[in-house]
Amino acid sequence: MDLGEMMLSLWESTGIASSMWQNYVMMLISFVLFYLAIARKFEPLLLVPIAFGMLLANIPGAHDVLYESPLTTYTEVFDDNGALLGYEATYVRTGGLFYYLSKGVEWVIFPPLIFLGIGAMTDFGPLIANPKSLLLGAGAQLGIFVALALGFLAFDSAALAASVAIIGGADGPTAIYVTTVLGQTDSLGAIAIAAYSYMALIPAIQPPIMKLLTTKEERRIKMKQLRNVSRTEKIVFPIVVIVLCGLLLPSAIPLLGMLMLGNLLKECLVTDRLAQTASNGLCNVITILLGSCVGFKAYGEVFLNPNTLFIILLGLTAFAFGTAGGVLIAKFMNLFLKEKINPLIGSAGVSAVPMAARVSQIEGQKEVPDNYLLMHAMGPNVAGVIGSAVAAGILIAMFG
Repeated sequence: MDLGEMMLSLWESTGIASSMWQNYVMMLISFVLFYLAIARKFEPLLLVPIAFGMLLANIPGAHDVLYESPLTTYTEVFDDNGALLGYEATYVRTGGLFYYLSKGVEWVIFPPLIFLGIGAMTDFGPLIANPKSLLLGAGAQLGIFVALALGFLAFDSAALAASVAIIGGADGPTAIYVTTVLGQTDSLGAIAIAAYSYMALIPAIQPPIMKLLTTKEERRIKMKQLRNVSRTEKIVFPIVVIVLCGLLLPSAIPLLGMLMLGNLLKECLVTDRLAQTASNGLCNVITILLGSCVGFKAYGEVFLNPNTLFIILLGLTAFAFGTAGGVLIAKFMNLFLKEKINPLIGSAGVSAVPMAARVSQIEGQKEVPDNYLLMHAMGPNVAGVIGSAVAAGILIAMFG
């Protein structure tokens, strides 16, 4: 081989030689996500792993190396008389890192484990103290079913419509779980990135909708302090929820079961080590792996197509209607309640914990600086977590 052929071979082995315009577009999108996460602090724990996975997938030539599937050859083995004894396996290559990591998504292992961590970090006290919050959490699932109806008109597959609709719950792990169980893995990257992006952009998306649907007087409503919830109530709650939901909707058990297990570990006070592991070490590791795998699914050649754009727009519609549904349910309840609800907490009924509750608090204090809505908003917020898991179970039962 002469020098010219060697240089040509070296050039062809570079990523630049095999790059496509889609790679560079997706790399630019990953840089935008890095900016939002690091400079603007929009949910960096979610966006940094997603953006880095997206960057890795779209570095020209890196995707095939990182996602290379294992290859095994089999050789026939005979005895001295020529009789076939069996086959000998020879491992030609072991497979790329993300080939194995992605199994946690494909086999729906990561989403329930995330719910375990969420449960161990969540205080259901505000929901127990104010059961009416369940209605707000249920109302905020409106976006899921509006998007489902629109999806029926837009997609040939009802399962794909259901997978896109779940974005309205503003819950990334739930969106991944439903999409995978319904077999829509080709659209998983677009659906997961839309769900996580809207979760991160809640401070930008929700306030205009909240202000549009409420009056200044409604935003100034102050709510009484919630009652204290006993330890017994907190221990009994996850057990009762999982029994009732399990009997009515078994398809929701993988998510709800792990959510309630995590919460029971936290509240029973005799499993502190397990609760701390679930809420810290385990949850952090799974967040890194899940986020990077989601980002890695956004491979430019597959991701950049008209269908992806429509999924993102329909997901935004679902999220907007979910926010509106929670606010409107609160306004409707106020027609019958003596002690009025500040409708701003209705927007927290989407299941993005605790981001949506923080937005309710911030918007309320813009009107009345000493109005503390955070704990009131946590009620519909955690109800939204349960609601999105129940909605996921319904969609799986209907279209699975």
